[in-house]
Amino acid sequence: MNELLPVLFAGFTVSFLGQLPMGNLNVLSTQMAVQESYKNAWLFSIAGALVEVIFLRIALSSSKWIMHNKMLFNYVSWFTVVLFYVLGFISIRRAIKNKGQQQKGLLLNNHINRFLLGTMLSAINPMQIPFWFLWGTYFISNGIIKPYPMYYNLFTVGASIGTLSGQAIYIHGGSWLIKKLKAGYKVINIIMGIVFIISASVQLYKIFFES
Repeated sequence: MNELLPVLFAGFTVSFLGQLPMGNLNVLSTQMAVQESYKNAWLFSIAGALVEVIFLRIALSSSKWIMHNKMLFNYVSWFTVVLFYVLGFISIRRAIKNKGQQQKGLLLNNHINRFLLGTMLSAINPMQIPFWFLWGTYFISNGIIKPYPMYYNLFTVGASIGTLSGQAIYIHGGSWLIKKLKAGYKVINIIMGIVFIISASVQLYKIFFES
């Protein structure tokens, strides 16, 4: 038991801290909580957490395959950069042109099931596997995670709890702050667009300088 608790805590800590920086998924969950409902925001977040869990297990169990398929992730990374830039600029343009204050953001102005939407947006984030591959390798090399399914599963459980805990801050704390500041939909949609552009720029930097 003494060996297993650090594994659970390591997964929780890395995932929770990884959720705190402002990103497109957690900001979108805040936007969803404000413009739709907490239920939809949680459906969206739970779907994203499930996809992250899958990526984490792939990263822990398939490190050799990942190392030999870097080109595939480069293609996905470029696709994500283009998509995020397009979504970002369109979101800002729509928000500026919109004279009303109650129009939903670009990604929310549809009838797609929010669980499915969370699954799709989380699945096109190519940095999740390298992120978990690096952290998994670090903990394995330091003896915290042993190369056995039980350790992998416990680390994954801790990571999923950390992800949902971080999302809870954005869903409830973020929506409370926006309502407190009385920010209109236009401001929220512009922020969402800016976050997409920043995310694309960070991804572009990683392609050129960290690959």
